[in-house]
Amino acid sequence: MAVSDIHKADRLNPKLRIGPRHPRLGRAGFYAARWLGARLLGAAGFHQLGSDFADARIARVREKLRRGETVYLAGIGPPGTHNSGVALVEVTQANGPRLLVNNEEERFSGNKHTTEYPVASIDAMVATLRGIGRDIGDIDAWLTSWDYPDLAGTLVRSVLEELPQSVRLLRTTEAAGFDGRRLDQMTRTPKILGRQLGLSERVPLICMPHHDNHAWFSFAASPFADSDEPVAIAVLDGTGDRGSISLYVTENGAMRRLYCNDSMFDSLGAFYSVISSTQGGWTWLSSEGRYMGAAAWGDMNRASNPYYARLKEVLHFGSSGEVRLNRAMANWYCDPFDHPYKPALIEILGPPLRPDQLWNPDAVLRIEDINHRPDTSDRLDKAAATQLVFEDAMIHVVDHLLRTTGATRLVLTGGVALNAVGNMRLLEHFDQAWFARFQQRKARLHLWVPPTPGDPGVTIGAAWLFAHLAGAPRGAPMSHAFYCGSSPSHQDIATALEAGDIASRRIGDIATPEGRDALADLMAFMVAQNGIIALYQGAAETGPRALGHRSIFANPCDPQTRERLNERVKYREAIRPLAPMATLDAAQEYFDLLEGAADADYNAYNYMVLTAQSKPPARATIPAVIHADGTGRIQIVRAEDDPLTYAYLKALGRHIGVEMSVNTSFNVAGPIAQTPGQAIDTLRRSSGLDVVLLVADDGAAYAAWHGGNRDSGRFTGWFSEWKSRE
Repeated sequence: MAVSDIHKADRLNPKLRIGPRHPRLGRAGFYAARWLGARLLGAAGFHQLGSDFADARIARVREKLRRGETVYLAGIGPPGTHNSGVALVEVTQANGPRLLVNNEEERFSGNKHTTEYPVASIDAMVATLRGIGRDIGDIDAWLTSWDYPDLAGTLVRSVLEELPQSVRLLRTTEAAGFDGRRLDQMTRTPKILGRQLGLSERVPLICMPHHDNHAWFSFAASPFADSDEPVAIAVLDGTGDRGSISLYVTENGAMRRLYCNDSMFDSLGAFYSVISSTQGGWTWLSSEGRYMGAAAWGDMNRASNPYYARLKEVLHFGSSGEVRLNRAMANWYCDPFDHPYKPALIEILGPPLRPDQLWNPDAVLRIEDINHRPDTSDRLDKAAATQLVFEDAMIHVVDHLLRTTGATRLVLTGGVALNAVGNMRLLEHFDQAWFARFQQRKARLHLWVPPTPGDPGVTIGAAWLFAHLAGAPRGAPMSHAFYCGSSPSHQDIATALEAGDIASRRIGDIATPEGRDALADLMAFMVAQNGIIALYQGAAETGPRALGHRSIFANPCDPQTRERLNERVKYREAIRPLAPMATLDAAQEYFDLLEGAADADYNAYNYMVLTAQSKPPARATIPAVIHADGTGRIQIVRAEDDPLTYAYLKALGRHIGVEMSVNTSFNVAGPIAQTPGQAIDTLRRSSGLDVVLLVADDGAAYAAWHGGNRDSGRFTGWFSEWKSRE
């Protein structure tokens, strides 16, 4: 929508303002700040694409690939933005890029969504590199996950375009996941990195555009990469370095950006984060998934939800697929924490929770309060209305993108793509009837979401995109996400098991098929007795959920599992659903797997990024993994990707009659356990966890459980009974 149209709309409806007050000032500030930022950061060791340094490095890598040499690229998420870390990618001309590790700093530091300099992630990455006979001198390029001069321009534009009220943003730079103190440290990253690596000079960094990183990696790793038809890509985010919504199309392997909204606050991610936090009682980046789960308990009917119609006015849907924030109702573009609502929004939702109220038990939205707090049902209807408006916005953007490109295949990425319910709604909406009505053809939407659509995946994307610019082929599609760190050694596990308050014993070896199947049968036997067990094996999953390498398993057939696991193991809100992990056969038996997610043998269901509607027998048979709305955030496990977990699911079929398990991340109020020591500490902090099974890189398997007066005797009793059956 043009600026003149925005102002006209404002005059016609005083309750609507969908553009900034000073767009020209903001635009001028963007270009000035970007120009200045490029020069200042260039002197510090940051180089944008198109610079002499970046062009020369691309040419050098292209020549090495042409000669048949192997290239190593490191994508780094520097301090200052959430989910810092580092990815190491190996590239050959024959096979394209291959991910070796994607180390997330939060897993090492224990600080979830950390903005810290990723010192431990880099140390671990260097150890991996040396473990394959290479060293830091073999890294051909270091790539950042943000284009920092562009980001500087966007931050300045966001302040200038809403002066004077937006001055408050200068003291709340955490508004979009930034940490102002560590952004200053970011400017010294080339020097800090050089010192950490033992080099005498700073390490030059090439700035890769944030949304381009999301887009190219997600496309290249998808089942659609070899399609002869156009593939649409939607990057829906909290914010990138230029804007929060970017749309692309790929044709014949070439990606073209169609649109960027050039705004941090016309953002689906910001809309959901602000409301889920100020209405749910949790902080940003912790609130969104919880609120999505809460919405299922509210009125999800657009016709009867008491808040939906009025809340929808917070977002304005433009004729060209645009989604703009109604600044007459929302105020988070100026003051996202202390005063995020204007009076018109307070009239709808009530006053927002203040920052000092977050995580207060009296403010956090809890499903168990329905029976004794009269306002809880009302709060759940607000959550449902928020989810419904959010889904409307997703559909509006994708509708225009599909019409514009003529695509039937969509890659959805960015942090917004973690909303698994919204992803399912896209598949349901863009069905054969939609294509017949609006495009007069027989087709339906095919959707894929990568296992790391949020910022933990952008370090991978930076390296993947750089490899593409240097002429490498796309590489193999993804089928799993076991890349965060490396497998634990026998000694790592032995050291962790020396803790005096933990009992342990060796219980098997999965180096042979017979040993693997025996351990899988023991796991299934314990779960069939309603045991709650954790599995720690191999490299951890990259991304915000476990997929069988750092997982807690439980019985999906026991209706008490959800309450017991949330209350005694995870210590979290009872509002949180549990996810089903299944073989493909079991998933098809109990869930309606949509045809639009069927590419590459239903690959889209491999990563818990897509919910599915359950079939009628499911609620009675597997009640623990069916949410209030009848859906499950499903994960399909393949034998070739994860032999042990697949064998466990097959064994469950023999013990409980369904090849399906409860799967939740192996953590307690913090990041997923990364090291054996963290695994044992998680056991120590969880009273309801019966046993942790740890598998070393040589196949040796160990059991650890509470020792001394905390020993319930459950594991030793089960193990003895299981052994007697052999």
